[in-house]
Amino acid sequence: MLFYFSVRVDHSDVSFDELWDEWEKEVDAAQGAISAGKIKNLYKISGQRRVVGVIDADSHDELDRIFMAALPMAHMLEFEEILPVREYTDFADDVRKRWQQ
Repeated sequence: MLFYFSVRVDHSDVSFDELWDEWEKEVDAAQGAISAGKIKNLYKISGQRRVVGVIDADSHDELDRIFMAALPMAHMLEFEEILPVREYTDFADDVRKRWQQ
């Protein structure tokens, strides 16, 4: 299942240097997840401490485990939005079939 997410980094409890150290760990984890195909798209919002992306999770449980515990910065992340999404090409196929099976 694909999920769009928008997350903000709450850095109020760490120093500037600690933030960069933590973010470097997160970058390494994110790049590994991209290579493994778990993260489909990931973007840093320019000028903000926010990231948006699309992740492929097998279930809501897996999504919760990843976002709440598996990420190095899990304790600093505030998820603003998480939405189930689907490939537009799959939607287009359904439209062409008029939603018939």
